[in-house]
This record gives sequence, structure tokens and C-alpha cells, in this order.
Amino acid sequence: MSAFKDHFSGHAEIYRRARPTYPPALFAWLADAAPDRELAWDAGCGNGQATVALAAHFAHVLGTDPSANQIAAAEPHPNVEYRVEPAERCSLADASASLVTVAQALHWFELERFYAEVRRVLKPHGVIAAWTYADCTTGEAAIDRAKDRLYLDLTGPFWPPERRHVDSGYMTLPFPFVEIAAPSFAMVAHWTAEQFLAYLRTWSATQRYRQAIGVDPVDLIAPELRAAWGDPARVREVRWRFHLRVGRARGNREWKKPRFSALGPRV
Repeated sequence: MSAFKDHFSGHAEIYRRARPTYPPALFAWLADAAPDRELAWDAGCGNGQATVALAAHFAHVLGTDPSANQIAAAEPHPNVEYRVEPAERCSLADASASLVTVAQALHWFELERFYAEVRRVLKPHGVIAAWTYADCTTGEAAIDRAKDRLYLDLTGPFWPPERRHVDSGYMTLPFPFVEIAAPSFAMVAHWTAEQFLAYLRTWSATQRYRQAIGVDPVDLIAPELRAAWGDPARVREVRWRFHLRVGRARGNREWKKPRFSALGPRV
């Protein structure tokens, strides 16, 4: 297996603090879709945002990531165990997981190997869900122009080629499972200008620009963005294009979850 593509270990702490959180309704819906609530595996968990959110619904959650720095910065939770390991080689037992999730990371995986692991670790009727969020907007044209100058003009050449899969909502990636129709979920944050600028610094392209040019590209658009934002204490809504793919292992097409099913133990 080739070395994993590590675009985030060098700024794991700011990544943990500055990334948006996922909609809580997403995790409630996934827990209801799973055959039980015993064990969920969050692959490529990074700082553990999705991992901890799953812990509100599952008795045990395993978060795995090949980056030791990301795991070291991950949020602890009594229901959560973190392991430093690649998604393509999971230490879970066969047929042990009710749900497998991948939050904003599927485009980095070696998919054939990862999907083989998913099929191995999922219980009968288990669910896999992968989601991604692409470009964002504040709804304020002047602010979005400054952000777009960073996204397109400055860091555009520095986005890894896998970024195209994020922009496509993962529809350009194979997904060899029986897909489940999912509702739409809104991914929204309420931030000040400095919080928004901190988020822009977590982009992989921002970090690659800094390494290549020796300048933080966010600093180049920050004055324009702050001026457009106005009062630095003002909180504005930031909204992302959120995309979700959900499926079950092939052969379970006719399965329907019982209306009243026993939930896994809660701790």
C-alpha cells in the first residue's frame, strides 16, 4: 500500500478548532438507518468531529486515522476509542460494525482496499455513509468575492487533484453498495470574520501554497474580507454545499429495518 496523502497533520490543532461541525440531524438519521446501535466505525476520523457526534447514538465508536497528529488532537469521549491506522487496514473484527462513516475523507482513500474492509467489518444489513462539503457562501457578495479570490485565483493551482471529487459531491467516485435515499441536511456555521479566516487557513490548498510560496495566502485577502465583513464581532451565517452517499452491502436490497428494534447498550 502506498503512503497516505497527508495534507493535514501539520496543522491538526487549527483544523480541530476551525473546521465546521456536521448537522446533528445527520447522525440521528444514520443511527436510525443502522441495524442496531452497538458499534460505529468512523474511518479517516481526523480530529474526531464526526466520531464524537456518533457517540451520542452508539454504545461504542471507533475512530481511525493514519495521522498520529490528528488522533492526538482528537476530542476524547467515553464512548469513543481512537486508533492510528489506515482506512484500508482496519483492526475491527469481521461483521462487527453496524455503521461505517467517512466524513470529508473518502477522496483520499485507496477505494478498492477500503471498500473490501467495509464489506468485511459490516454486520448483515450494516450501513456505510460518506459525505463531503464543497465551496461555501456567506450570502454577502463582497465577502464571497474575497473568499473566491483565495479559492480560485490564489490557491486554485494548489488544490490536490482529488479535490474534483469533493466538487462533484462524490458522484465521480465508485460506490459499490445498494444506495439508500437520504434526506437533505443543511451544513451551517455562525462565525465572526476571524473564525471564517481561521477556517480558510485549514484548506489543504492554503497549506500547500504556504509551503511552496512561503506566504500565507489568507493574509493576502484578509483586509478585503474584514472590510466587507464590517463589525469584527458580527456573527454571520456560513453555508456549505453538503453531499451524502449512503448504502448497504449488496444482497440486502429487500431488507427493511423492523419498526421496533432493540437498541444497543448505552454507556
